[in-house]
Amino acid sequence: MGKPPFPTPEILNAPPSWRCIDFISDLHLHEDLPRTTAALAAYLRSTPADAVLILGDLFEAWVGDDMRQQPYEQACVDMLREVGQRCHLGIMVGNRDFLLGADILADCGAHPLHDPTVLKAWGQSALLIHGDELCLADTAYLRFRAQVRQVAWQSAFLSAPLDARLDQARQMRAASQAHQQAQTPTEWADVDETVAGEWMQAAHATILIHGHTHRPQSQPFGPPGGVRHVLSDWDLDHGQPRAEVLRWQATGFTRIALA
Repeated sequence: MGKPPFPTPEILNAPPSWRCIDFISDLHLHEDLPRTTAALAAYLRSTPADAVLILGDLFEAWVGDDMRQQPYEQACVDMLREVGQRCHLGIMVGNRDFLLGADILADCGAHPLHDPTVLKAWGQSALLIHGDELCLADTAYLRFRAQVRQVAWQSAFLSAPLDARLDQARQMRAASQAHQQAQTPTEWADVDETVAGEWMQAAHATILIHGHTHRPQSQPFGPPGGVRHVLSDWDLDHGQPRAEVLRWQATGFTRIALA
């Protein structure tokens, strides 16, 4: 796969009234994660953030906005609408839920968050991405991504009955889990630092924030003086519990463990 060019980003200027911005990603919500879902609901009820920005993979799979007909997904939409009514809720699509449409975001009271977005706050600029597009070593996934992001593929997929789409999503999820379990976390593809650094420079951003890789950390990265913050995935139902919020305030970044 070739090196992806830097797309024109959207600019999100934090208004002066914002004192706290929270970032989360990779919750992979589905009905088999009751504890994770409950933790998200508790966090959304209690966060003091003026903005909650979700950087992709809110849902494990989203096969079309008619999926809200399912009881679990309807409950999630209702939960998100509550927080969207009292703070700025931004949702970026990820590799699992890239079919989230404008209608469902509106139902959630959410603002669509473009990938990439440059967030300007407290005199600094942060480049926000999901991260999958820059995992250049994962060539098989990038070929798949190029296919499913085509309008023709999406139109054909969405024309199928909901049950058939849900069935296909379950099969894809099982294949993905099998592939992931065959590797150790250190073998999972990471964001390419060279290209990510070029994107940061093009965006005039010294901060990169992304999810996707499930390897939360904060480290020097990219151009001189650059730093990246990798967001945590959430799972309180299987294995080692993990759930974390990255909070940005005028004083800097803080990681808040909810597990």
